[in-house]
Amino acid sequence: MVHPGLFWNFPLPGYPEIRVAPFARRGVRRIISKEQPDYIYVPTEGPLGFAARAACIKDGRKFFAAYHTHFPLYLPLYIKVPFIARALSSLALSVMRRFHNSAAATLVATESLRQELLRAGIKRPRVWHHGSDTQRITWGAVVPPMQKPVFLCFGRVAIEKNVEEFLRLELPGTKLVVGGGPDLARLRRLYEGKAVFAGFQEHLADWLKASDVCIFPSRTDTWGRTIVETLSFGIPVAAYDVLGPRDIITPGHDGYLGEDLREAALKCLDLSPEACKATAQKYSWKNSVDEFIELIKT
Repeated sequence: MVHPGLFWNFPLPGYPEIRVAPFARRGVRRIISKEQPDYIYVPTEGPLGFAARAACIKDGRKFFAAYHTHFPLYLPLYIKVPFIARALSSLALSVMRRFHNSAAATLVATESLRQELLRAGIKRPRVWHHGSDTQRITWGAVVPPMQKPVFLCFGRVAIEKNVEEFLRLELPGTKLVVGGGPDLARLRRLYEGKAVFAGFQEHLADWLKASDVCIFPSRTDTWGRTIVETLSFGIPVAAYDVLGPRDIITPGHDGYLGEDLREAALKCLDLSPEACKATAQKYSWKNSVDEFIELIKT
């Protein structure tokens, strides 16, 4: 595992939990030359990803990549000047094409994303179904009493996750936000008294069990691990009909999709917890690992 901690690094502005190592190209190449790996997997297009790509191209090695973060969709959320955002999104897509078209294959979480990348000119995308080790979701948190029904928004609290859209909804009962992130402090100030903000939680099981419906407001995720994690607790999911949710959720079975999140969330209250759990079981960590190994061996 080659990671930023092996090199000089600094926190990414706005995301201090993410470290970047911009001057690691020689170091990465030395590690690859020393270890002589049979397979090389590059999961991100960051500085280490480009360093690994450069080393593989220079030494004639095959490598596999993955497309996890849809950067062209993220940029307009952070850059408010439309023509600059469009220009940078176009540039980001060009960089993504250059990076991924050097790989033997680019692994993507869903068929919808595979089709989108093909249209964008990225060659050889292959579907690798992700998984979630729900057994690692532990108990031990103290959850305050909350008025039912409890509508949960679960995951990183950042602009691209669209959490504020959830907080604006007119819903009965309680709105609960579980997770930390760069947008948490701002949203707490704006919506104080209108929602319960649990922040980052080490023990998630208690919070999930206390919830009735999960609302997944993101329009930029390429999959959505938190969808599977909430389904595993028998909690239906309301989401937009976009990449990620549309490949996991079957409307009327384990959740609802649509532009009206309030309507979708209220309809979820009538769904079967057992149907939700059955969907989550399709995305086991073991199945994901087995599929990954088969993909990189070809």
